[in-house]
Amino acid sequence: MITRRPSKPIRVRDVTVGGDAPITVQSMTKTDTRDVPATVDQIKGLEEVGCEIIRVAVPDMEAAQAIPAIMKQIRIPLIADIHFHYLLALECIKGGVDGLRLNPGNIRDPEKVKMVVKAAKEREIPIRIGVNFGSLPPVGRIGISSQAGTVVSRLEDGVNKLAKAGEGEADKPSLVDHMVNTGLWEIGILEALDFDLIKISLKAFDVPTAVEAYRKMADLIPYPLHLGITEAGTVKAGSIRSAIGIGTLLYEGIGDTIRVSLSGDSREEVTAGFEILKSLNLRQQGVTLVACPSCGRADVDVIRLANEIDQHLKKINKPIKVAVMGCEVNGPGEAKDADVGIAAGNGRAVIFRKGKKVRVVQTEDFVAALMEEVEKTEVGAKVESALRR
Repeated sequence: MITRRPSKPIRVRDVTVGGDAPITVQSMTKTDTRDVPATVDQIKGLEEVGCEIIRVAVPDMEAAQAIPAIMKQIRIPLIADIHFHYLLALECIKGGVDGLRLNPGNIRDPEKVKMVVKAAKEREIPIRIGVNFGSLPPVGRIGISSQAGTVVSRLEDGVNKLAKAGEGEADKPSLVDHMVNTGLWEIGILEALDFDLIKISLKAFDVPTAVEAYRKMADLIPYPLHLGITEAGTVKAGSIRSAIGIGTLLYEGIGDTIRVSLSGDSREEVTAGFEILKSLNLRQQGVTLVACPSCGRADVDVIRLANEIDQHLKKINKPIKVAVMGCEVNGPGEAKDADVGIAAGNGRAVIFRKGKKVRVVQTEDFVAALMEEVEKTEVGAKVESALRR
């Protein structure tokens, strides 16, 4: 049983992040935000696979001014990703965006940050402080006092705690400490303005660096944490890297929302995100497929069968466990344990539903018969849910 780290819940429009709310899965568009039809089309595709929060890049004023038109056509909350220019953040807030992501490494003037925070406070929209390994301010450019002379107590407290935890180590702050201190510096500015609708992320490509940064920050602040391994790579390699980094933290109870960053279709990010959560029993979005890897005992082409069934199951968003097995050793047991399972053999297969054998089918009927039983289970779940209401 995973015990989650307590965190302050915040609202991103109608989605709660933190507290005891489910861990949310989000993504980011890969379109030119100025191209409203293409951006809306991609977001709608992400909505179909369960994405709960979406972020768009805002590199210039034209992109910022496209925000209202995009928001009118989508269902999920929209976050504006802002770098370098505070006026873009102000324009997005004016346009009704549901949240902001600010990078403290790229907007370093506290006075400009204050202008953004004031506008966000008036609209009651959250700000994610997105610390990223690739865009950290130089060591020494953040300090206990802001440029305006206001003491940033959050940073001071954090530095003292980190120093105490690292007694006996070299005096020079580590890269992880610099990431944490950068986040604390900006949190301090926001808190000094009586703003607490805060999320924070501390992303790096290197998994141990990211994990350690999140661990340290988790002990220092009450705010929800947005987990991610930045620039993780292609769909296959990046999914593995993200699963290890994000999964390690989630298993320790750290994290309130996740984004898997992949060089590929954004829908793959959402799918990978839910698979990570399902593997830890933290969410049950969509189908969990248990599939035999195949070996010399298999009497059927289990790999082909599993992949064909997987394509059909992608259309289903209900939480259901389906097993596709190919031999007499583990097949019957795994198939019985699933909501629906097939234990295939030479020329025929046994199909189980809720642990009970329901039918025997021939090779040509494997896929169709299994999907029929899945549909029956879905209908049953809907009826049961309606009766509970």
